[in-house]
Amino acid sequence: MAKIKSIWYCTACGADSPKWEGRCPSCGGWNTMVEERTVGKSGKGITGKTQRSKAKKVSEIEVQSEARITMPSQELNRVLGGGLVSGSMVLIGGEPGIGKSTLVLQNILSIKSKRILYVSGEESASQLKLRADRIGKMSDNVYIACETSLENIFGHIEDVDPQILIVDSIQTIASDDLESSAGSVSQVRECAAMLLKYAKESGVPVILIGHINKEGNIAGPKVLEHIVDAVLSFDGDRNYMYRILRSIKNRFGSTSELGIYEMNRKGLREVTNPSELFLSHSDEELSGTSIGITIEGIRPFLIEIQALVSTAAYGTPQRSVTGFDYKRMNMLLAVLEKRVGFKLAQKDVFLNIAGGIKVNDPALDLGVICAILSSNVDMSISRRICMAGEVGLSGEIRPVNRIEQRIMEAEKLGMSEVIIPRHNLNGIDVSRFGIKITEVSKVEEAFRALFS
Repeated sequence: MAKIKSIWYCTACGADSPKWEGRCPSCGGWNTMVEERTVGKSGKGITGKTQRSKAKKVSEIEVQSEARITMPSQELNRVLGGGLVSGSMVLIGGEPGIGKSTLVLQNILSIKSKRILYVSGEESASQLKLRADRIGKMSDNVYIACETSLENIFGHIEDVDPQILIVDSIQTIASDDLESSAGSVSQVRECAAMLLKYAKESGVPVILIGHINKEGNIAGPKVLEHIVDAVLSFDGDRNYMYRILRSIKNRFGSTSELGIYEMNRKGLREVTNPSELFLSHSDEELSGTSIGITIEGIRPFLIEIQALVSTAAYGTPQRSVTGFDYKRMNMLLAVLEKRVGFKLAQKDVFLNIAGGIKVNDPALDLGVICAILSSNVDMSISRRICMAGEVGLSGEIRPVNRIEQRIMEAEKLGMSEVIIPRHNLNGIDVSRFGIKITEVSKVEEAFRALFS
C-alpha cells in the first residue's frame, strides 16, 4: 500500500522539510513553509539503470546554432534574442489583466505555417474566441483545449501533435499522481518538469504563462524560474496604455532588451519609436522638465524627466519618486547641496519619469539634477536640448557607454544640442554629427551651459 505522509515545502525556494519551521533553512524566508501531502511509493530501490551519456572534452564538443521560430511581433523577437528557440521553455509573468494572454494569442494567430496547441486552464473556449474576434485574427492552425489535468494535456498533445505549445497558466495545471491541489509548490514543480522533458525530447517550444504574487515575483517555487530557459516580465501602469516586456532570464539572448507595446481595443500595438512615446508634444516650455537619453538593450530613446521643488509645508520635507531609484535621487540631492551649494534640505522634491516607465540607466543622472534645478530656480530648459551623463559623488560628470548611439538618436529626433561628459568622445569622429555637442566635466558647467 502507498504510504501517505506530510511534507513541508517553502513557497519561496521550493525546499522541503519533514516538519514545520518558522524560518526556511534554505533561503531564510519567514513563514514560507506550507504543508502538502505526498504519496510515498512502496518499493526497494531502482530496478533498472538508465542509459547515461558519455563525457566529452570541451574541445570535442560541436557547437550548433539554435533553430529559431520567428514570431510575428518584432518586439517579442528582440526580447527573446531573435525568435523562439526550438525545444525551449519560456515563462511569461505579469499582473492580472495586463495582457499576457492577449500578447501570446495575437502572436500565435498570425503564425500560419505552424500547428499550435493553446491549453487554457483559466478561460473557456468561447472567451478565447471572443478575444480572437476582438483582435481581428483567425487561424485554422491554432487548436484550443480547456484543460487543467496534466495527463489530459498530454492526451491532447498526442492528438494534435503541435509544433508550438502554450499553457495558460502553469498554476492551474495539476497532475493526478500528486495529492496536493493545483498551484501548490509540488504541483507547479512537477508539472513544469514534465513539460520541460516533453520540450527537450520533442523539440517543441513551450510557452508558459504564470501568475505573480503580491511582491511582483513569479508565483510558485523559485525552482520554476530555474527550470525554464527564459523568463519574461510583462508589466505596465494601469493608468497608462503602455506595456513593457522585459527579459529577466534568457539562455539564448540578452537580458537587457526591452519591448514596448500600446494596449488598444484591438489588442497590443508595437511601439517602434519609443522616443516619441515618452516625450510630450507640447511646444510650451515649462520649468522642471528636461530630456535625457537612455538605452535599454540595444535601443536608445529620449525620455522626459519631470521634477517639482517646493517649500515644505510641514516640518519634514517630502521625497517622492516615480520611475527612478529613490536612493539615487537622494544621493543626487546631496551632491547638489554639498558640491554645488543649492539648499534643498527644507524643500519638497517630487520626481517623475514620464510615460510610466522605470529606468535604471545612470546616464539619466544629469537630466534628473537639471530638472530639479530648473524647478528650484523656476527657469525652463529648451525642449531642443537633451543630455546624458552619470553624476559622481564629487559633482563630476562621468562618461557613459554607447555615446554615439545616444547622439544619433537625439539628432534623428530633431534636437539642436546635446550635453555629454567631457572626453566621452575620445577617438570618435564628431564631424559626422549634425548636432551641437557641449561637453561638461562638472555639474556647475552643465548649469552654466543651460541657464547662462
